[in-house]
Amino acid sequence: MRVYVPLTLPRLAQAHEAGELGPGPLTAYAVTPALREWYVSDDLEELEYAALNRAALHSLRLLAGEPGTARRRVVLAADVPDSAAVVDPDRGLDRGALGEVRITAALPLAKAAAVHVDGGDAEADVIAAADALGAADQGDDDAQFVVDGAEDHELLWFATQEIPNLVRPEA
Repeated sequence: MRVYVPLTLPRLAQAHEAGELGPGPLTAYAVTPALREWYVSDDLEELEYAALNRAALHSLRLLAGEPGTARRRVVLAADVPDSAAVVDPDRGLDRGALGEVRITAALPLAKAAAVHVDGGDAEADVIAAADALGAADQGDDDAQFVVDGAEDHELLWFATQEIPNLVRPEA
């Protein structure tokens, strides 16, 4: 199963240094039955893109809680056995948890397929979105519009061999 793990650049750097993400459990996003039902598509690529976007929103939440961190959303795509990604049955239909899975153990970076990161042109919108998250969560439509502005930026795709370049301070 392909999972999408939300991160920040410092968290990616820690994982690179350790050779793994963890310890578990880790929050990730995947094509779950609830995500399929919500997205109403049978196209696996579209569903995986929806899971990636859910992880990018979670990465934005991580950024909002880490002042001073480079304002770029980061999502690690990895392949894990289906049994390693568990859906919480109590949250399965919660709109805020659509596609959410728990990875029960540490995730070796050797399982990573790619890394998705915002480009520099997204930084201003990501900063504004991270600042607006709290108000958007409280139902402020203007703040939600700002948060949605970050989603207008496509995350760039990077091969796992490029992680060392991504986690350098000047990246």
